[in-house]
Amino acid sequence: MGLYSALALLVTTGISSCALLSDRSTEQAEFTRIHLQLGVRYLEMNKLELAKENLLLAVTQDPNNAQVQNSLGFLYEKLNNTELANDHYQIALKLAPDDWSVQNNLGRFLCERGKDQQGLELLTKAIATPLNDKPWLALTNAGRCQVTMRQVQKAKTNFKLALNLNKNYAPALVEMQNICYQSGDYQAAKTYLQRYLAVSEQTASSLWVALQTEHALGNKSLAKQYQKELLEKFPLSDEAQKSASIKNF
Repeated sequence: MGLYSALALLVTTGISSCALLSDRSTEQAEFTRIHLQLGVRYLEMNKLELAKENLLLAVTQDPNNAQVQNSLGFLYEKLNNTELANDHYQIALKLAPDDWSVQNNLGRFLCERGKDQQGLELLTKAIATPLNDKPWLALTNAGRCQVTMRQVQKAKTNFKLALNLNKNYAPALVEMQNICYQSGDYQAAKTYLQRYLAVSEQTASSLWVALQTEHALGNKSLAKQYQKELLEKFPLSDEAQKSASIKNF
């Protein structure tokens, strides 16, 4: 009787312990998920301190979560801490080498820092994976990388592929605006600008290209209008400084 009771107590205690461990593991996973979501949301709102607070809580709970590491890489990139950004991106890649979002972020990051070939290799993998439900992101980043590598035709192909998949993707539209202007196809540049303006706000870069495009097309009044907008909205930008030197249209 005593032996049976002891065994029964041991089994019951064992089951309870497993349940407690399972509950604790579920709670930890939920904690990580919530703070990751909050961190990403604050990143999107550009509330970087709140993003950092939540992402650090998430990574403390689960340092082997690739998406937490990926998000921390993006955060530190926005905070201009290149070393920490690279560290977190590299950890994310080791944890999830086939994750297209990690490949895309690290690939873009490397391209923007002169490591074009390494970056393009990762972006190419991100484009190719069938699990990527937003391939226009990596296509546009690959195109930007190819522009810096002076592979303009390949870049143009990737931008067009991105727009075939998402016709309103603003970054690809503004890149096509710039390529068309640089190649002397001013009417096409204007068309891409109009498409861009339908889905996004002007930037210093897009206004500068718009100004030059309208000037090349002989639309002086519109060129002056873009110059005025550039100087008023982005007075400290390099583009504004360049446009200020243009006196006669």
